[in-house]
Amino acid sequence: MSLPSHVRLVEVGPRDGLQNEAQPISVDDKVRLVDALSAAGLGYIEVGSFVSPKWVPQMAGSSEVFARIQRKPGVTYGALAPNLRGFEDAMAAGVKEVAVFAAASEAFSQRNINCSISESLERFAPIMASAKQHGITVRGYVSCVLGCPYEGQIAPEQVAAVARELYAMGCYEVSLGDTIGTGTAGATRRMFEVVGAQVPRDKLAGHFHDTYGQAIANVYASLQEGIQVFDSSIAGLGGCPYAKGASGNVATEDVLYLLNGLGIETGIDLDQLLLAGQQICTVLGRPTGSRVAKARSGG
Repeated sequence: MSLPSHVRLVEVGPRDGLQNEAQPISVDDKVRLVDALSAAGLGYIEVGSFVSPKWVPQMAGSSEVFARIQRKPGVTYGALAPNLRGFEDAMAAGVKEVAVFAAASEAFSQRNINCSISESLERFAPIMASAKQHGITVRGYVSCVLGCPYEGQIAPEQVAAVARELYAMGCYEVSLGDTIGTGTAGATRRMFEVVGAQVPRDKLAGHFHDTYGQAIANVYASLQEGIQVFDSSIAGLGGCPYAKGASGNVATEDVLYLLNGLGIETGIDLDQLLLAGQQICTVLGRPTGSRVAKARSGG
């Protein structure tokens, strides 16, 4: 299969990237980050999460961030809304697209959201109904698609079953996440072959963590399977609070460098993206997780 001519990147840094940071991050800094990402040309930015601050303290203030960002025409500003209360809060904040998440692993589902996979999907039914009524689009996430910290390897058929359910419920796109970053290129291709037989490939996205240094290889393997949407995080920020040892998401800068080298169009400016990454790393007081950013700065 020939590689796609155009790829859409879903920037998850402001949500998935920042949610694990130990230090408090001000609303000002979050707004500055989102605006810098908009300026770099990203067409989709996941801005925040409408969950209880008790569980994810860094996502407190998401409503205020949404109120203050400079929305660029044509850019989607999404938010995670794992339950109906979160969905209603997101709607009140003017969010036009939300994301819901399920796991491909029963053990991970129990430890992460304290319910089975089927129960988690049932919880989304009222969200889907309300979203349809109010013209809000819903994106689905499936975690642990290439491995689980509790169960080990996950069968592609199990991933396909969960992805099919989310798609059938009305998620216009389903992002498949290698939460602990153990996946390899061969396993990635096999997974997309199996899932792609049940959900159209143009409705699937890849979400890779770089724990084992395989994320860029897995993105390339996904491109070979016709996948055209990838989640990534500025400066490689983030991980998963429930997956021991899971390092950051693949860095947006590194994915963009790969795509530029392949002649694949994204509409994103690498120099401005590097600047956005540099700014947030200065705020956090730590080095970037992007190999490209390190190389460009001589680090």
